[in-house]
Amino acid sequence: MRKRLVPYLFLVPGLLFFLIFQIYPLAKGLQMSFYRWSIMPGKASLFIGLANYLRAFEDPVVGRAFLNTLIYTLVTVPGQMILAMLAALLLHSLPRGRAFFRTVYYLPVITSWVIVSLLIRYLFQSPNGLINYFLVEVFHVISQPIMWYEQARTAFIPILVLGIWKGIGWSMVIYLAALQGIPKELMEVAAIDGASGWQRFWRITLPLLSPTVVFTLVMLLIGGFNVFISVYLITGGGPRQQTEVLLSYTYRQAFDFLDFGYGAALSMLMAVFLITASYLQMRFLRKPVEVYG
Repeated sequence: MRKRLVPYLFLVPGLLFFLIFQIYPLAKGLQMSFYRWSIMPGKASLFIGLANYLRAFEDPVVGRAFLNTLIYTLVTVPGQMILAMLAALLLHSLPRGRAFFRTVYYLPVITSWVIVSLLIRYLFQSPNGLINYFLVEVFHVISQPIMWYEQARTAFIPILVLGIWKGIGWSMVIYLAALQGIPKELMEVAAIDGASGWQRFWRITLPLLSPTVVFTLVMLLIGGFNVFISVYLITGGGPRQQTEVLLSYTYRQAFDFLDFGYGAALSMLMAVFLITASYLQMRFLRKPVEVYG
């Protein structure tokens, strides 16, 4: 009996931490979403049922924020995965110095979002930012500086650039670990049979990496829909709320306007969407690994 109880004693602290800081906030947020929540001491919150959810479906800014979040995800996720795969393949082929370059590529991942967001904001500053200087004065691509943050179509570009650049190293490390698990004998046999580098990648490497690709796809999708700090610090949702994303709009409703019930409802809707999308990806993209001859 003592041997059986010892593992549970080690699990209890982590379980308590999970219940207090994960499950309880989720349950509290779900409760708040059905109320016009009051933060004033002694003032009761008013139960309004599904009114916050119905309001979300009628709010035009929510639709715009969802579209911006979707665009961010559709651009940054493939961008990170493709560039990370190329970087991983290049590093995997290096005879030496792999640890050094792996560290260099991974540095953006561990760099603070606040620091890199402020850096990107400075680089794209208009009209005298460093990006405008190179485009106008060095490469002569354009004749006049671009006012990046005055129009929605250009204000979102720095956010997309940052999202791709900062996430490459994370996916690259995962791909690199998976590449090191592929038996070298398979590649050697394929090379002896006359398979080109592209054929070896398409018929051997990629099928064996498919579980890893699905995993990174799901995780990056979740990360894409959780974009917040870069939007909040680079554009603040402007101009005229044209670059709002779901989390930035949720944060604004909850902490700027103190409408915690509506903010909780928005977060619950986003959670439902992410859980559904992640399940569908895992359900339909995961398949048995087949190496084609």
